[in-house]
Amino acid sequence: MTRTITPKGRSGALRSLVLLLFAVAGVLLAGAAPASAHAALTGSDPAQGVVVKQAPGQVALTFSEKVAMNDDSLRVLDPRGKPVQTGRPTNLSGTTYAVKLRSGLGKGTYTVTYQVVSADSHPVSGAYTFSVGAPSPTVVSGTGPTAGGGTVGALYAIGRYASYAGFIVLAGGAAFVLACWQRGAGVRPVQRLVVGGWLTLTAATLWLLLLRGAYTTSGKFGDVFDLGLLGPVLQTKTGAALVSRLLLLAAGALFIAVLFGAYTKRDEGQEKRDLTFGLAIGGVVVAAGLATSWAMAEHASVGLQPGIAMPVDVLHLLAVAAWLGGLTALLVALYRAPAETPVEAAAVRRYSRLAFCSVVTLAATGTYQSWRQLGSWSAFTDTRYGQLLLVKIGLVAVMVAIASVSRRWTRRLAGVTVAGAQTEAEEAAADEAEKATEAEKERVTTGAAKQSADKSAGKSPGKGRTSGNPQRAEQLARQRAAMAAARQKRLRDGDAHRFGLRRSVLAEAGVAVVLLAVTTWLTQTEPGRTELEAKAATSSSAGAATAPTNGALTLDMPFDTGGTNGKGVISIDLDPAGVGANEMHLYVQNPSGKPFDIPEVKVEFTLEAKKIGPLPVTPEHITTGHWSASGVQIPLAGDWKIAVTVRTSDIDQVTVSKNAQIG
Repeated sequence: MTRTITPKGRSGALRSLVLLLFAVAGVLLAGAAPASAHAALTGSDPAQGVVVKQAPGQVALTFSEKVAMNDDSLRVLDPRGKPVQTGRPTNLSGTTYAVKLRSGLGKGTYTVTYQVVSADSHPVSGAYTFSVGAPSPTVVSGTGPTAGGGTVGALYAIGRYASYAGFIVLAGGAAFVLACWQRGAGVRPVQRLVVGGWLTLTAATLWLLLLRGAYTTSGKFGDVFDLGLLGPVLQTKTGAALVSRLLLLAAGALFIAVLFGAYTKRDEGQEKRDLTFGLAIGGVVVAAGLATSWAMAEHASVGLQPGIAMPVDVLHLLAVAAWLGGLTALLVALYRAPAETPVEAAAVRRYSRLAFCSVVTLAATGTYQSWRQLGSWSAFTDTRYGQLLLVKIGLVAVMVAIASVSRRWTRRLAGVTVAGAQTEAEEAAADEAEKATEAEKERVTTGAAKQSADKSAGKSPGKGRTSGNPQRAEQLARQRAAMAAARQKRLRDGDAHRFGLRRSVLAEAGVAVVLLAVTTWLTQTEPGRTELEAKAATSSSAGAATAPTNGALTLDMPFDTGGTNGKGVISIDLDPAGVGANEMHLYVQNPSGKPFDIPEVKVEFTLEAKKIGPLPVTPEHITTGHWSASGVQIPLAGDWKIAVTVRTSDIDQVTVSKNAQIG
């Protein structure tokens, strides 16, 4: 007896499910308060490069927003490389943080290093120097805090990648079933794919929540299992976002249970259409809520226009899931779907339209995000965020090109006529009928022969097996079913159009895996706009000092900003090119050797081997093509990277660099 559900009961259950999902998402969206900006160092006391007469009692740093600090986030090292700070950093007011210094500090050059976690969950670090009495050589080791790096940082990055992948497969796979291939709800490989996405996202979220304490404090793997760090994490915006994601995943489990349970048992009709509509509404609410859990805690929640950026980021993530997750589900359907339920050409066409709409949405939202995170054309090439974004754009272009090939295979697959399909079905039915007739004849013949043998032996007709062997009949039935399935599989796999579509979709999926890795890396990278602002936030202050002469250093660096009058040569003279205070002169010449002025020039010194820097220097303009800065502090001898940023117009800018031994 078939059990039916009355319309009243069905609509009541759907209404309860949808109201529950809306209520959870509403609570989460209401709690998504934006922050002000991405963290950047905007001031310090003592300032970069200054020489003070007496040792200060504390060092204070001011950031553009509130940051998370641990005991080692702010360190001050004396000329011998020993820490001289006491106690842990404290919040003086607003976004200013300070650490106390020991009394009785001697003269010389001191190095300040900082490593904090910004409001969008990413580490921010840097260093600068100041001097007491007079500059001096230093022996700074350069080993600083490890928050956000090391083994814990790598594991956190893997967890982020897994969480994005799980969300894409979960949301995109469910969208593919509901919008493109409703028969796929009953296909085991598709069910395993979507459930696997849910499990991956759930496990990754728990893993990130467990790692978060060590990631933002000590950076030690042993602290990952310190439950004492979990309490402070839950009080942060990122911790709240992860917990919200877990709550939404509980609602997602209910959605999956209905999709792969009650939904597959419904016959085609108004009842199934109503259930499809209810699942679609509930699925969109859950997917949007999950996407919001990223938007509320990362780049979209800080910086310019967070009220616009967060909904745009949610839409961007949903489009990515519909495209890449649907692509993964299509790939599974093409390769793993049973022969008796192959994916239809109509389902492929529907996915093609869904993917096209997703790409258009990605283009629109991605353009806005690029403008918001970069702010200038030069940031594409001068910042790591811009460079990664160029790689991402290139990968998307490759995927779109492969998708165009897939669309051609889809049209060819759809070109198979209904008559041809009917002919194949009729041939298969005729084969089955012929096999059934032959089997029946064999059964009758065998039965008659058996009866004759029984009569000859004097056996009564009521004794013995007069009706044939039931085990043999079942075996024959299984063989016929297996032969029919194998024939359908051969027909499916022998279709050149379907084979071509499978290959192109597989190529798309391969590129998508790399694209997801680049996207995950991009979300952990400081936005280009902020990186450029951070470089301009600090400048060197001139200080009178003397230092032993080690011989002047001269470097010539050609540059080309790509604009009008954008070519030339930068010459840097550093005297005495030693540890301590240095006099720097910078000359700009055009290709013919004539000095000329440019709107802006900046210099940064980085000792990568010791993790010192970048130490920014903004020279003063002296005369045409000539800039200079005095008291340029070099805290430690080594192979320094000298990077010069040249801006020749409002939009034309380039950074060139060379390494040189100083000290």
